[in-house]
Amino acid sequence: MTEPHHPPARAPSVSWARRLTRLFIRSLLAVSGLALGGVLAAAIVGAFVFALTFPKLPELDALTDYQPRLPLRVFAADGTLLGEFGEERRTFVPVSAIPKDMINAVLAIEDARFYEHHGVDYIGLLRAALAQLESAGSQGASTITMQVARNFFLSTEKTLSRKLFEVMLSLKIEHELSKERILEIYMNQIYLGQRAYGFAAAAEVYFGKRLGELSVAECAMLAGLPKAPSAYNPIVNPKRAVVRQRYIIERMHDQGFITPEQRDTALAQTLKYRTTPDRHAQADYVTEMARQTVHASFGGEAYTRGLNVTLTIDAAEQQAAYKALRKGLLDYEARQAFRGPEAHVELPENANALDPRIAEALSDRPEGDELRPAVVLTVEPRRLTLALQNGESVTLAGDALKFAAAGLHPKADPKVQLRRGSIVRVMRNAKGEWRMIQMPEVEGALVSLDPQTGELKALVGGFDFSRNKFNHVTQAWRQPGSSFKPFIYSAAIEKGFNPSSVVDDSPLFFDAGSTGSQPWEPKNYDGTFDGPITLRRALAKSKNMVSIRLLMSVGVENARDWVTRFGFDRDKHDPYLTMALGSGSVTPLQVASAYGVFANGGYLVRPGLISRIADNRGKVLYQARFQAPDEAQRTLPARNAFVMNTLLQEVTRAGTAAKAPVQLKRTDLYGKTGTTNDAMDAWFAGFQPSRVAVVWIGFDTPKKLGDRETGGGLALPVWIDYMGVALRQQPVMEYTPPEGITSVNGEWLYVESAQEGGVNRLSLPASPASAPLPAEPAGPRTTEAERRSILELFR
Repeated sequence: MTEPHHPPARAPSVSWARRLTRLFIRSLLAVSGLALGGVLAAAIVGAFVFALTFPKLPELDALTDYQPRLPLRVFAADGTLLGEFGEERRTFVPVSAIPKDMINAVLAIEDARFYEHHGVDYIGLLRAALAQLESAGSQGASTITMQVARNFFLSTEKTLSRKLFEVMLSLKIEHELSKERILEIYMNQIYLGQRAYGFAAAAEVYFGKRLGELSVAECAMLAGLPKAPSAYNPIVNPKRAVVRQRYIIERMHDQGFITPEQRDTALAQTLKYRTTPDRHAQADYVTEMARQTVHASFGGEAYTRGLNVTLTIDAAEQQAAYKALRKGLLDYEARQAFRGPEAHVELPENANALDPRIAEALSDRPEGDELRPAVVLTVEPRRLTLALQNGESVTLAGDALKFAAAGLHPKADPKVQLRRGSIVRVMRNAKGEWRMIQMPEVEGALVSLDPQTGELKALVGGFDFSRNKFNHVTQAWRQPGSSFKPFIYSAAIEKGFNPSSVVDDSPLFFDAGSTGSQPWEPKNYDGTFDGPITLRRALAKSKNMVSIRLLMSVGVENARDWVTRFGFDRDKHDPYLTMALGSGSVTPLQVASAYGVFANGGYLVRPGLISRIADNRGKVLYQARFQAPDEAQRTLPARNAFVMNTLLQEVTRAGTAAKAPVQLKRTDLYGKTGTTNDAMDAWFAGFQPSRVAVVWIGFDTPKKLGDRETGGGLALPVWIDYMGVALRQQPVMEYTPPEGITSVNGEWLYVESAQEGGVNRLSLPASPASAPLPAEPAGPRTTEAERRSILELFR
């Protein structure tokens, strides 16, 4: 490849004014031709305007102290771009770092004599004037310097006075700035469509690449955009864009910038454009959290000064969490009744008008990633023909229609009936076959963190951010159900119970006299009572009667104090025995942090999201220090955490989460399922020593998920799918017994408990009225916004 010609530096001028005047007159003679008037008259008028206007030329501070508007960019820990915020997409790249092919492509089409003229190419102007006179058409003659002058200081009106002003500004710019600086400003400032400003941003937007990764053909394609970004957009107008690209490749060859072989290779290359969303959908909730936090600190400047925010998020784990949660919610939706079409649209019979009507009808229906909106064209008893937004036709029959069978009958309920013009959703299954589905009404959340440092590794706040921006990880206050029981057990262990302690799992009944309200007769989820049972077995089988009796023994007020050791809010857990069954209010993030106390051996570590903030020049403005906790953060005795972990491991070995180690093929798994009263919330909270993950599934307006839906059936499969990726490179890790415990007959006990023989049995206290019950079921009463802001959670 031939390098562009860079002439030697110019010798200092004896008289700036004389040189400027000489250059201006030359330029004026050329510009006058563009006006189709007399050259002499135009020159006289132009000279007069120049004399009056030159002292009024604006200062060039905007160029000499160029500060491009750079967006806020959010990155995963490995540097993967997760999202951008700001009106202009721009990545500033110094001219020294811009590839020669990119510069040469721009010079070839925009200003081949850039290094030879002084801001105004009067030869080019005369050539354009002659072309205009001969063809009554228009031919561009603006140099790169003139484009910079126009973009920063002038309007786009096409008048002689504006053109003269542009010429004068260009001469002044060339006098005060070097060629390299002018080119650097141009390459970073020019608008190139798709909200991309500058060629680095355009490379990412159109090709998903860095500038240094572009081929000659790709450089030529981008170089064709400045003239008219909308007209030559390769995604919108590929044919027109390719014609211009090929012309630029030929120009690059003619100018000596590329060899004949490079030209032929570039002309033969078929370009592939970026088809992924502008922002990574799988990280929308977490990038929004980062945006709010940064904006709270930097205000409006957060979107213009080019801040680069690095998160603790692991890109691979984030993607796995996103896919796992969506799969779980879609699997649940497939078990529900068909609710009918999303809407109906009247379709014309005229075939020529059909495609535009379909495109219009689906334009405001977001695809929802793999869920594609479609319009029904024909309906038969066992077959549907549909049209997608891109014009593709899809035919569904057999099992692909099983989900929507209720809508195919001619006498179906009008609310669910499918007919011509119905708007529905389809998606491909694992085999690539289309099938009917519907947009889920159910919501969910998944959050994962490193229990040693508190670093968040994955966070998905709902099914679809574009449809529902409510972040269920941080904002949804829900009842935790049985996933809360380990914290009651922890309080009991500290009081003197141990895993082999026997508790009565027999029915309980509290009459109105003892409750002060209404009678209460709690039940076990499985409807059976096992009588005397050990704590280990009771937690594995999630026995409600045992949890209630443990809370009665510990004392409700003591238990409310105890759970604050795990980061829970005391006033969110009312002083009633229903607290033992998880009737309080928690967020998934709180639950993850709380289980982290078990996972790390007893330390309460604040979750962290942002690890680093730097400006566009790399200056670090904020740096988090994530490290292993110290004793000042200990809130739970190490031996309590260890004993509880043996109980939580039993849940995954022989309890309600027994399929986890089977599917993940590892034994170092700990956790607890959770299903609230009437199955309104489904949970699984679990961990391995290096990772805690919590999954919640439910409706925004609480209602039953279904008689057979549980945390083990709904949330646990999502957790397993995510952990399969998160733990892929992690070796099996087992906890080391701390001081103060001993093994007796294979069971871990506190030393003093073993010496005293331990607590063997617990019977119902004589006065259950000492722990009154609520007059009505406890539940969430306030929103996350009323309790604390995201900034407080992640400061």
